[in-house]
Amino acid sequence: MDTKTYTFEELCDISGVSSRTVRYYIQIGLLDKPIGQTRAAHYVSLHLEKILRIKQLSEAGISLERIREVLSGELLDLPARKKQAGQIEVRSHLYIKDGIELQVSPETAGLSPEELRRFFKMVLEAYEYVKKDKK
Repeated sequence: MDTKTYTFEELCDISGVSSRTVRYYIQIGLLDKPIGQTRAAHYVSLHLEKILRIKQLSEAGISLERIREVLSGELLDLPARKKQAGQIEVRSHLYIKDGIELQVSPETAGLSPEELRRFFKMVLEAYEYVKKDKK
């Protein structure tokens, strides 16, 4: 089985990571050193996969120290993606009574349409229960 090899320049070009950054990742031990030395040094697909993973995590706002932990096998809890200008977000709006309204982002809350309807129904029932209890 032939293994694809890359020069340092090819690795940087394909990954879209600057040569300075790749050198830094190697220096701090985040990325493995090349195979061989001097001009004969080369990188393999594992290097490319790792640098692309580092790039992905870094762009998601993960610190290099946390990336090191993730690459060593620790599970990753990704932070919520930052909202961008022009981003569209769909929300369901429940009007309960003057002064009482509820907004839900079903996708973010992980609710199916059926679960959202059931949730809204229970909120309305809870409101009626509270109002009835007051009388």
